Amino acid sequence: MTTTYPRAERAARARLAAAELAADGIDGVVFGWVDNAGLTRVKSVPLAQLEHAAEYGVGAAPCFDVFLVDDSITSAPGGTGPVGDLRLVPDLDRLTRLAAQPGWAWAPADRYTQAGTPHPGCQRRFARRATDALARRGLTVRAGIEVEWVVARADGTPATTGPAYGMTRFVEHSDYLREVLRALTAQGLAVLQLHPEYAAGQFEVSVAPEGPVEAADTALLVRHTIRAVSARHGLRVSYAPVFTEGSVGNGGHLHLSLWRDGLGLAAGGPGRHGLHPEAEHFLAGLLAELPALLALGAPSVASYLRLVPSHWAGSYRCWGLENREAALRLITGSAAGQANAELKCFDATANPYLALGGVLAAGLAGLDAAHPLPPETTTDPADLDTAERLPSSLAEAVDAFEKSTLLREALGPELYEAVLAVRRAEAELFAMHTDAEVVEAVRWRY
Repeated sequence: MTTTYPRAERAARARLAAAELAADGIDGVVFGWVDNAGLTRVKSVPLAQLEHAAEYGVGAAPCFDVFLVDDSITSAPGGTGPVGDLRLVPDLDRLTRLAAQPGWAWAPADRYTQAGTPHPGCQRRFARRATDALARRGLTVRAGIEVEWVVARADGTPATTGPAYGMTRFVEHSDYLREVLRALTAQGLAVLQLHPEYAAGQFEVSVAPEGPVEAADTALLVRHTIRAVSARHGLRVSYAPVFTEGSVGNGGHLHLSLWRDGLGLAAGGPGRHGLHPEAEHFLAGLLAELPALLALGAPSVASYLRLVPSHWAGSYRCWGLENREAALRLITGSAAGQANAELKCFDATANPYLALGGVLAAGLAGLDAAHPLPPETTTDPADLDTAERLPSSLAEAVDAFEKSTLLREALGPELYEAVLAVRRAEAELFAMHTDAEVVEAVRWRY
């Protein structure tokens, strides 16, 4: 059931927020949202227009639902093409002063119709619906998305070449990384780790877990901040799944834990490695739906150049304790409350709201059906004749997505059809491209 948003209340809050921002030297506010191709889009307003934007929204055409990675546009059943308009309404609870862009603030946006009702294709609202469905069962989820990126020089070459995880690249970019850390911290984010990664020029940052919608918001803010800091240092950033053909790529690993009454259900239970029965059912639901979920969590053609064995990308449909080749890695943690599950097969081409909403819907289905968790994989699944590979192409993932009644019902017809149209169109767009051409085409799009 849709409801109108409280315009007067939003306007009053925005008026107070604008006064505070003005005192801090803020001149404008940028609103961010993510399309179905996984690209973050923005609109901005001068600070004087924040109250109006909060009350009535800012216009954004509905055709953004069917934009592709190259900015071409496809179509979906029920779409209006160039006709009509939607309204971007900022979430004032996440209004943030941007530390790396002086004079600017940022907020994620929900999308509404011009009549003030929620747009059925709003991905952020989809994640909220899934979160609310769990809450009605007395459950909460804490989630976090790792952000991996390659930092490059102006000519596009990696800004450092190694060694992997090495002190050398950390020292070479000490000032840059310090500014990333300072900017994230100044924006109220609790950074857990910041370190060099495996591939040339690659780094990773992880932040403290939050609710699902908040974790998706934070992923956008982290990427936005890293890109801004990089620009100040004359560097370029890529979050693409593969930066260099044949090399380990950038993941967007999703960590999540299930909680009831303040108790984490991934530790202290009677099941394997301390899992509670509800946690086992939830994880079983993820594994059951995982091929279809890849259309949300690994949604680009380039995703499948990363999702290969021996790259710690989680290309096998299995789970295991600290098994980095399994799609679902169980992490017990070293302290109370740290136990969680990690989906390794997702990457940063995903719209994080779609990815999280889909995962919650699948886990909830596993809970409702009391799905049993399959046997654990305790070795490299590549060594097992029985190991099941996940889809090896976007086309295969789209086939699984199209057959998923669960995701069709969870997303709703308008959002489901738009996602399906974009996935099909991108698979066709790159059908005749070589791997090298795919890498080149998307390297700087994400």
